[in-house]
Amino acid sequence: MLKRQYWYVIAAYVLMQLSGLAGVPLLLSLGIGANAQNKITAASIASGYWAVISFSVTFLIVLFLLRDDIKQRHYRDQASVPVAFLWAIGGFFLALFAQAIAANIEFRVFGVEMGSENTKRIVEIIKLTPLLVIVTSIIGPILEEIIFRKVIFGSLYKKYNFFIAAMISSLLFAVVHMEFEHLLLYSAMGLTFAFLYVKTKRILVPIFAHVAMNTFVVVMQTVFADDIEKMMKQTEKMQFIFGGF
Repeated sequence: MLKRQYWYVIAAYVLMQLSGLAGVPLLLSLGIGANAQNKITAASIASGYWAVISFSVTFLIVLFLLRDDIKQRHYRDQASVPVAFLWAIGGFFLALFAQAIAANIEFRVFGVEMGSENTKRIVEIIKLTPLLVIVTSIIGPILEEIIFRKVIFGSLYKKYNFFIAAMISSLLFAVVHMEFEHLLLYSAMGLTFAFLYVKTKRILVPIFAHVAMNTFVVVMQTVFADDIEKMMKQTEKMQFIFGGF
């Protein structure tokens, strides 16, 4: 069902995810994070740098493996460039909307607290290793769209209907993020990106939406983190005043 090079792409991605088990200790032994305050901080710094290395290398490998697909990127019924651009912009807002709806359902129906521990941890590492932004905002989303939308979803969609193909690829997308309490949230995002891919038949559209969404989250969590915290405190005070009234 999957092309041979697609299996190689998946294997490269899996190895990348597991490479930190050896890569982080290697960087620590080379002195990365030696000036950190404690071992935990040192490990975080090393993991940040290893993520940059492993994701960058894997990205180049994946591009090499998919070189034939890149050459044959023009498919019948593809959306025109202007239409694809509009879907890419709209897809960003659609992804944010889907994420907000899923997060509210998780909270109100299943009692899952809003906010991602995975995202918080990554943001903390970004503060220690700013170069990691390249991975979280650009390389990571591109790789995820290639793996989960083009390779997995695209292959399944040739055999099954949209819902089955999208659900399988979206669930795998959720599992990779290792936050099973947010399974619905990651699945909603995966379904959104799969929809964008089918609608335009251009993988660059969900890639753009995913990159934009991740960049937006990183900026909000880092650059505007203090402002958001102040706004939340002000909101809590207002709720207290209105509640007391």
